[in-house]
Amino acid sequence: MQFNGIRSATLTAAVILAAGTAAYAHHGWSWTQDGFFELRGKITAIYIGNPHATLDVDAEGEAWRVEMAPPSGTIAAGFTEQVAKVGDEVTAIGNRSVDQVEKRMKAVRIIVGGKTYDVYPDRVPPA
Repeated sequence: MQFNGIRSATLTAAVILAAGTAAYAHHGWSWTQDGFFELRGKITAIYIGNPHATLDVDAEGEAWRVEMAPPSGTIAAGFTEQVAKVGDEVTAIGNRSVDQVEKRMKAVRIIVGGKTYDVYPDRVPPA
């Protein structure tokens, strides 16, 4: 019986470790291309929540997911659900997914309503 308990505990630990590693990998930058990418379009949805704030953007008929910083960083940059609304024009600058089929990017800067929000200020492109 003890053998089964050790085996079960080891299996449980391995599953938890694997899940944690997958979540960590998704929230890093390894899934993005080097070099900055600019996306312009209309906001179709806004989400300020965990794990990352997001915008859904219609860019010339293509649906894009724009990931921003976690809520604390996004709000600290001044971007909240009150500064933008569905239908607003937006420019997102950041890094596009390495998977060219995937319409997803991680933004470092959001521009909406003539205002700039640097959600990853340590990564913004040089002026």
